Amino acid sequence: MSSSDPETPEGLDRSKTPTKENGDEDQGKESEEEEEEVGECGFCLFMKGGGCKDAFVAWENCIEEAEKKNEDIVEKCFEVTGALKKCMEAHADYYEPILQAEKDEQEAARKSSEEEKANKSESNMAGKAMEQSVGPKDSEKGS
Repeated sequence: MSSSDPETPEGLDRSKTPTKENGDEDQGKESEEEEEEVGECGFCLFMKGGGCKDAFVAWENCIEEAEKKNEDIVEKCFEVTGALKKCMEAHADYYEPILQAEKDEQEAARKSSEEEKANKSESNMAGKAMEQSVGPKDSEKGS
């Protein structure tokens, strides 16, 4: 392999170098920004891309701090979570996919809870019906 071979690390590096000839000057800037954000999840990038970047960063910092100190995240970050939610609702045009997913999740949890309650009451009623149809146990019958 020669040094101009695009399969070699040297060749790959040169092919990514922005030049005026290939019109990729802006690509170099984007690559630098991407490198700074290595490890950022898609959700985080999305959240920071809207009007609630500051509120999201404050929420993120609160979560990290609570985790490091083994504190109750819900209690510690209650206020910043509320502020983030209000901000997202104020910018609903951008954050609608997240807000809708949250609503869908809450609705699914509510339905699941209702189904569990219904199943428990049906189970209890079926158990009582079985007891009544079988009658008292032999040990309960006076011999």
